[in-house]
Formats: sequence, C-alpha cells, structure tokens
Amino acid sequence: MKRYILALMLAVLIPGSVSLAQIPDDYYKIAAENNPGLVAAYKEYKAAMQKIPQVTTLPDPQFSFGYFISPVETRLGPQRARFSLTQMFPWFGTLKAQGDAAALLAEAKFQNFIDVRNKLYYNVSSAYYPLYELKELIRIEQENIRILESYKTIATHKFENGSGTMVDVLRVEIMLQEAQTNIEILSNKERPLLTAFNKLLNRPEDERVNITDPLRAEILSENFRRDSLITANPKLKALDLKIEAGRASELAIQKQGMPRLGVGLDYVIVGERNDIVIPDNGRDILMPMVTVSIPIFRSKYKASAKEARLTQESYTYQKQEVANGLISEYELGWFQVQQQLQLLSLYEQQIETSQQSLNLLFTSYGNSGKEFEEVLRMQQQLLKYKKMSATALTQYHIAVERINYLTSKTY
Repeated sequence: MKRYILALMLAVLIPGSVSLAQIPDDYYKIAAENNPGLVAAYKEYKAAMQKIPQVTTLPDPQFSFGYFISPVETRLGPQRARFSLTQMFPWFGTLKAQGDAAALLAEAKFQNFIDVRNKLYYNVSSAYYPLYELKELIRIEQENIRILESYKTIATHKFENGSGTMVDVLRVEIMLQEAQTNIEILSNKERPLLTAFNKLLNRPEDERVNITDPLRAEILSENFRRDSLITANPKLKALDLKIEAGRASELAIQKQGMPRLGVGLDYVIVGERNDIVIPDNGRDILMPMVTVSIPIFRSKYKASAKEARLTQESYTYQKQEVANGLISEYELGWFQVQQQLQLLSLYEQQIETSQQSLNLLFTSYGNSGKEFEEVLRMQQQLLKYKKMSATALTQYHIAVERINYLTSKTY
C-alpha cells in the first residue's frame, strides 16, 4: 500500500520535459493588417507622399480678361478687350529642393510607421504571454487539485483504518475548496486578457487564442542585439531624415528668395476705324511679355531660413535625447532579463528541494500517519514556487520582447 501511494504521488508530481515556443507568426500578420493604429500610421505616410507633387509642380498660369468700357483709340482703331496669359517660373532648382524636402519628410513618416509596427508587435507579445501564464497557472492549480484529491483519498483511508484523524481529511478539504476558488478566479481573468489581445488584432474580443507550446528561458549572450540599438532604430532614422529635410528646406528657402521669371502673352482686340482707310485697319494686337519678380522684402526669407536652421538643431537634440533614452531602456530591459533568469534558477532549485522534502514527508506520513499538516504545508510551498516560476518565465519573455522592440528586431 505504501509503495502504491508513493508511486501515485511521483506520477502526479514529476513534470514532463518542455521545449521552446514562439508566438505564432499569424498573430503578427493579423495585427499588421488590421490594427487601426498601424493602418493610420501607414495612411499618414501615404498622405505625406502626396506632398511631393504639390511642391514640385509649377504654379498655375494666370489668365485675365479686360473689357474697355471706354475704348482706347489707337491709330489702327479702338481697343475693345484684352486677354492675358502668364506663366511664372521659380528660380532654378527651387522645385527640386522643395521636392527633396517633402520626400525626406515622407520617408520620416515611413520610419514612424515602422516604429508603430514594431511597438505593435511588442504589445502583441506583451498581451500573449500573460495568456500563457494564465493557462500555466490554471494547469498548476489543476495539478494541485489532483494531488490534494489523492491526499484526501489516502487521509480518508487512514482515518477509516484508525491510523489517521478526521482533521487531516478536513484540512485537505479546505485546501481543495481554496484551489477550486483560485481556478474560478483565474478563469474569470481570461476574458479581459483575451479582449486586450484580440483588440490589438482588431478582431472580436472573444476570439480564441492558440496557446499550445510551453515556454522556456535561454541565457542570452552579453550585449544581446545591442549593436542594433542605435543603428537600426526607426525613431533615430526618422530624426536623421528630418534633419536632412531641414537642410533641403533651407536650400529651397534660399532659392525662393531669388527672382522669379515669368513669360506671358497679351492679345488685344481692336475695332476698325470708319473715318479713314489705312493699312491694317482694325488689326488685333499680339504682345509677348516677360515678368520678373523682385524679392526686395527679405525679412520673411531670413526668418524662414532661421526657422529651418533652428528646426534642424531641435531635431539634433531630440535625436540625442532619444538615443540616451534607448540606452537607458536597454539597460533596464537587460537587468530585467537577468533578474528573471536568476529568479527562474532560484525557483527551479526551490521546486526541486521542496519536491524532495515533500517526498520524504509523505513517506514518513505513510509510515507513521503523523505530520500530515507538514505534508500539506510543503505541498502549498511547492505550489507557490511553481506559480512564481511561471510568472518569472512570463516576465522574462516580455523583457526579451522589450529588448527586441528597442533594437528593432524584424519578425
């Protein structure tokens, strides 16, 4: 009987092996296609692209019409009406400089879209792993219930044989009720977690999430992905592009301060003279014209150029601030990864030691029928360490995903 009981306990307590799991790529794909925030960022980039043809196109030609209420008499006859058509041309290279600035700003919007996408992937991961943790905590509680039920069977059998007390049975019953309540609470927690995850994918909040493979932690190499922290971050790339756009804008402003040239054509309708016969009587007038704008009011150009330079300086300082923040966040993320690894190692040792202690206590209980309270206490201690290990594993993966976001990992 004792051997049977011990074999039953070991079969329940010894866990199986685990393998590394990843978030299904389908979830990233669904989020990338459906998340409204990401779609909005992409539309913002597409809208910025439409700025390029607006600033690289010549201004509209001007057409004017005038009618002489009192005709102006000329040698060939009275002028009745005038038509004018004029096209202005900016200084050489102005349109190109404006187009370069608009294209660089559009590319900065694209980098912002990339950052929003990476942040979305991180949020998807951060919402997925708590679902895994919840599933694992429920599994641990269910395993605890199976063990407690086996304890109850054994305690009842000993009570019936006169080698145990009814108090032992009641103690197990109390712990079973607590475990059942914990499972109910954990089950109720699933809905808000599902809602948070599914809304990132912009799908119904009660859509099921496929969580099948178990997780494990791995020891990461020193300075894990740190070389990509500054070189690959889209926020820094966007600021670099904005600085370049500021230079292009400054060049465009200089060219806007140069004279603009215009060519035009006037056509005047002339009536015939009735008082005299002359050659070309009533002949209409065709007059080519050249127009030059004279930018003598320089204050607005100077102010615009200074604005462009100050904006470049602002982006330069912003870039330094973002880089400093990335380094700080990376160090904190790396600390959190190492912290969770240390905790996982500690919990693994505590689980192993608690398991050994539990086996010894249970063997002693099987022999003497005493110290059942210590068996239950050690079982609860083991349960606590398993839960803490599941939480640490979840926090480890979230911390790794945070580093992946900071270093702009591509999925």
